[in-house]
Amino acid sequence: MAKHIFVTGGVTSSLGKGIIAASLAKLLQARGFSVTIQKFDPYINVDPGTLNPYEHGECYVTEDGAETDLDLGHYERFLNKPTSQANNVTTGRIYQTVINKERQGDYLGKTVQVIPHITDEIKRRARLLEETNNYDLIITEIGGTVGDIESLPYLEALRQLRQEIGSTNLLCIHLTLIPYLSAAKELKTKPTQHSVKELLQTGVQPDILVCRTEHPLTDEIRTKISRFCNVNKNSVIEALDAETIYDVPLLMLKEKLDVITLRKLKLKVGDEPEMIPWKTFLGKLKNPTNEVNIGLIGKYNELQDAYKSIHEAFVHAGAHNECKVNVVSIHAQSLEDSHQLSKLENLDGVLIAPGFGERGIEGKLNAIQYVRENNIPFFGICLGLQCAVIEFSRNVLQLKNATSEEISERAKHKVVHFIPEQATIKKKGGTMRLGAFNCKLKKNSHSAKAYGSTDISERHRHRYEINNVYVDDMKEAGLIPVGINPETKLVELMELKGHPYFVGVQFHPELKSTVENPHPLFISFISAALKYRQNQS
Repeated sequence: MAKHIFVTGGVTSSLGKGIIAASLAKLLQARGFSVTIQKFDPYINVDPGTLNPYEHGECYVTEDGAETDLDLGHYERFLNKPTSQANNVTTGRIYQTVINKERQGDYLGKTVQVIPHITDEIKRRARLLEETNNYDLIITEIGGTVGDIESLPYLEALRQLRQEIGSTNLLCIHLTLIPYLSAAKELKTKPTQHSVKELLQTGVQPDILVCRTEHPLTDEIRTKISRFCNVNKNSVIEALDAETIYDVPLLMLKEKLDVITLRKLKLKVGDEPEMIPWKTFLGKLKNPTNEVNIGLIGKYNELQDAYKSIHEAFVHAGAHNECKVNVVSIHAQSLEDSHQLSKLENLDGVLIAPGFGERGIEGKLNAIQYVRENNIPFFGICLGLQCAVIEFSRNVLQLKNATSEEISERAKHKVVHFIPEQATIKKKGGTMRLGAFNCKLKKNSHSAKAYGSTDISERHRHRYEINNVYVDDMKEAGLIPVGINPETKLVELMELKGHPYFVGVQFHPELKSTVENPHPLFISFISAALKYRQNQS
């Protein structure tokens, strides 16, 4: 039986439960344990696929096509292991399962209630990964904050599960905030005390407190927290604000979070964790020898989490190239005014971000024309590729008003059109082309050289595709389809002939970039941006 670690949060949201969970998992993995992480989200949506990025940040897609919470991206980037549908559970999915069972008569006429039916389903989901994998430890992050009404069933399920499998098989880590009042010039523990009190009212006693803080915790403060929160003093963990999220595993190592966890679970501590690759990555990240300015053109720039995986892929690729990547966020709509294209003059590369809908499209097209004509390295992802095809069709093939069917269903030249099998689909949730698909690359293409292979697999999330009717004309004019899905013949990747670096992909390479394995296309893009910068100086 796997041991379970639950991570809860208090005081405020966005404290970093996902990063703490991923950091602990990394340390345990480095000690030789088989570890996975799952996220339980209290919202009633079945998955984040129908949520606006402004509401919830990016929707992360797994290999098996699950639309999940962005924290699963952190789990994969830290552990260098893929997650799946089973790693993300929402209240919507819990209730959907229970209601379907009720409709089928599974409860034999009993009144269906939160306890035991909803809590039993939560417990079943918590242990589901035990059935399919031989994990030593399963870390479960409970979304939201203690005190939220929607979190109560999860905390009750946690209480019941601990009672059922025993305290040496289940551990609770509670993440709180120790705010600093600048007027009083002191750290305050009262919010943490109240948070723990709120958790205790649900019947759950935290075993370890991880305290987010801007200033180091004194011995006096640790003693006070220990006394009022009924937690051992050595189980009060300081989580100082870090320069980068990738510092957190080493900070937690210094605080012995992994050692304390293993001892409480009666597991062998063993030798110090093997963190040399991680430290090497951090060394390159913090000591770059070069820098580049990359324009990230999208329509959700107000919220960085909307493009979280792209930002992190830049971090990985930058460290690999020993280069600091300065991401310059540019709102696509601002570029609809051609005078605003001057924003692109001092950039060493431009990435057109994925997205949906018509808003900002004309600004993206203007940007693509500018970088194409000025030989600035270009990388387009999903909608970014589709925009590149539209721009090329309008300005090179001279197909007036060429567009995407997503923008205009009646246009004469729909160079991007609806995927045929999507035509009869009415439901929006979980019905796109999702998950990993194979792609065959042309030999000697930029991309094949970057991958070091002509056979690749990448993750997708889209309803529209390049219209093959126009592909031969594009190819003849220089926009080459260098990546094709071998089964469906869909165009997955295109490159512009004669351009130093112009690559558009239908898939989402950012989703597979990790600390230990930065994505090849991001590495090659940053390398091209470096070369461009050196040529300009």
